[in-house]
Amino acid sequence: MTGTGMNTERTVVHLIRHGEVDNPDGVLYGRRPGYHLSELGRRMADRVAEHLADRDVTHVVASPLERAQETAAPVAKSHGLTLDTDERLIEAANVFEGKTFGVGDGALRKPGNWRHLTNPFRPSWGEPYVDQVVRMMGALGSARDAARGHEAVLVSHQLPIWIVRSHVEQRRLWHDPRRRQCTLASLTTFTFQGDRIVSVAYSEPARDLVPAHLLAGAKPVKGKSKAFGA
Repeated sequence: MTGTGMNTERTVVHLIRHGEVDNPDGVLYGRRPGYHLSELGRRMADRVAEHLADRDVTHVVASPLERAQETAAPVAKSHGLTLDTDERLIEAANVFEGKTFGVGDGALRKPGNWRHLTNPFRPSWGEPYVDQVVRMMGALGSARDAARGHEAVLVSHQLPIWIVRSHVEQRRLWHDPRRRQCTLASLTTFTFQGDRIVSVAYSEPARDLVPAHLLAGAKPVKGKSKAFGA
């Protein structure tokens, strides 16, 4: 939880995962540029904007990556706001960027990649979980300050969203990626009283548009990468 402050206004910050990405090769695209929303992803973004249309949103921010910017754009437009960018909302760094992770045909079949899997608690294959907590909490705090007494929308990526939620809810940071409750175009909503987070909620306004194999806990399908952390 964040520290208490003198201000006791209620502020809501919605942390949204981007919509589906056009990724025909099924790679873990990570921070690579050039990955845009698919047609379905654009429908998801529109659905999120419709879901938030009547909310008191006064501040919209996104990760610098194209898929996040494109998901945030309809929300900003519907509220007549300028879309801002916060580098702290970017996807987690990962040594497996550009590689596939389909069942039976991914990068983990190559022994040379196993050295990156030695420490799942840090994790050894990418940006430390603690570093993600620090930057994401900073982004949440900045959005809270910009939207005091109102609501803010931040668009980011699955892993950083799940990690900061786990931190706030005082869960361990290492986890099974298949169990992340953070599907495409989902909202993880933090309510602040002053500077203190008093509740966390989760919703999926575009759930009916999400392919079944991408839902949390879904059984892996051969040839279809879940692009963990995307």
